[in-house]
Amino acid sequence: MGNESFFLQILIWRIKHISNRNFVLILSIIVGFLSGLAAVLLKESVHLIQYALTSHFDYEYSNYLYLAYPLIGILITVLLAKYFFREPFGHGITGILYAISRKSSNISRSKTYSNLLGSAITVGFGGSVGLEAPIVVTGSAIGSNIGRLVHLQAKKRALLIGCGTAGAISAIFNSPIAGVIFSIEVILTDISINAFIPLLISSVTGSLTSLLLLGDEILFSFTLEDPFTAMDTPYYFFLGIFCGLVSLYFTRITYQIENFLSSIRNQYKRAVLGGLALGLIIFIFPPMYGEGYNFIKLMLEGNEQAIFDNSMFFQRFGNVSILLLFILGLILIKPIAAASTIGAGGNGGIFAPSLFIGAVTGFFFAKLVNTMGIFGTVSLSNFTLVGMCGLMSGILHAPLTAIFLIAEITSGYTLFVPLMLVSALSYSTILYFERYSLYLKSLVKKGYLNPDDRDLQVLSLIDIKKLLETDLLTIRPDASLGDLVNLVRVSKRNIFPVVNEQKELVGIVTLDDIRKIMFDHESQESIKVSSLMHAPPDKISTTETMQEVMEKFEKTGAWNLPVLNEGKYMGLISKSRIFNAYRNKLMRQRKEF
Repeated sequence: MGNESFFLQILIWRIKHISNRNFVLILSIIVGFLSGLAAVLLKESVHLIQYALTSHFDYEYSNYLYLAYPLIGILITVLLAKYFFREPFGHGITGILYAISRKSSNISRSKTYSNLLGSAITVGFGGSVGLEAPIVVTGSAIGSNIGRLVHLQAKKRALLIGCGTAGAISAIFNSPIAGVIFSIEVILTDISINAFIPLLISSVTGSLTSLLLLGDEILFSFTLEDPFTAMDTPYYFFLGIFCGLVSLYFTRITYQIENFLSSIRNQYKRAVLGGLALGLIIFIFPPMYGEGYNFIKLMLEGNEQAIFDNSMFFQRFGNVSILLLFILGLILIKPIAAASTIGAGGNGGIFAPSLFIGAVTGFFFAKLVNTMGIFGTVSLSNFTLVGMCGLMSGILHAPLTAIFLIAEITSGYTLFVPLMLVSALSYSTILYFERYSLYLKSLVKKGYLNPDDRDLQVLSLIDIKKLLETDLLTIRPDASLGDLVNLVRVSKRNIFPVVNEQKELVGIVTLDDIRKIMFDHESQESIKVSSLMHAPPDKISTTETMQEVMEKFEKTGAWNLPVLNEGKYMGLISKSRIFNAYRNKLMRQRKEF
């Protein structure tokens, strides 16, 4: 009690002496620092695990441990999720978007550390996913819980979630601009101009934290050696379209694999199947092990022979045809490897896989052009980097983040023109086939998020259960009209749900149905409620979205509809209460920070 009283006094002092705006700025520094710290911890943990497991590998002995490591990592992660954290991992960023749209920006406290441990084990043991999403979840959870601790409103908590995201991305890549843009493009899609300053501060703080602790040892960087040549523009044009098509392939294959694995109800069978599939893929294609950034560096450096390191199947072949076949295999198999990791119960994200497959796509495209040699040659490193931008733009639906991330990674804007061109073309290409990214697709399908419709987005924030009217008096179908009349005398409502012994709704009786006979004594004794009741215009389930509810009201023309939960009567919901809730939500949405 003493500690709570002291903390309360601090909050009261803050309200008196520090404005809300300045207080949020202070919190953004704290969130950025903690997110940067978490990023450093996770990166170092994963690298330590991977070094301990793979530093002794030699392709001469076939490295059969590749078959076992991913399965072991996924099984450990599944056990941690079930018995320690008591919640699955899945796509972390999708969970953040759900928390913002449906849970008033509240993220569970366990998320501040669970993703650190889960992803360190998954990726350290070879899971073919990235660390960015777990770090973003960690930073977002830090922001949400700090906001809740100091009693901030939901919208300011959402801003701190964005600060955690910006700080995390900035710390991983030492890219403060990309961190801010990613937060705006992916996490905080509905944001005011006042939110930019906290995001900038948090992003810079995260980057400085990483630099102070790791120095120049950032996750990924490259110094450009080849200039951009305007004559290569037609090639970049076709690369952009190619990246969009590969993004479409990645998105759909990932979605299908994850849906297939999720259909396996036994989580251990799911983990074993996904882990064995992943182990086999890595056994044949060793670059699939972990995030794959070291492999990207090999391609950028032009070290083609080292690309086959640890590969028992391709090591003895060094010709161009085998190299192109190997690279094409990586493009086709990487989505399966990433989806198998996440779908089987591992913890990670698609951020790094999008960069990996983008680099491979760009390298494949440039190598094919150079091999054909019809219209000269192009820069392998430039096309590899621009391909990374194209796939990130297409898969994540974040074209600006892709442009600035690659620009910051290369410490300059030499490739800015091709980055913009390829990013725009890739995004436009996939948008023609897939309207939403992997992060949004499942939420939109379930009706939890409607980014293209402001009205539906506000409606999705309304919880049916909070609008239930439970003051209606129910009656049994075998009751008499006299029993119903007695209820009418004490009821304040003119609707009477008819409910059986199992609490199932079997009909509705209104005051208009009995008005002409309710005072007839003979009718009161002889007529049963079952003969008076009628079916409601429609029924609503507590699992339905508010959009589906409004469609039923529109279709039936009713003002009141019963609500059921697994067939059991819960109460009534009225159109007027929905309108009032919608108005209140809309007014809150319009408030500025």
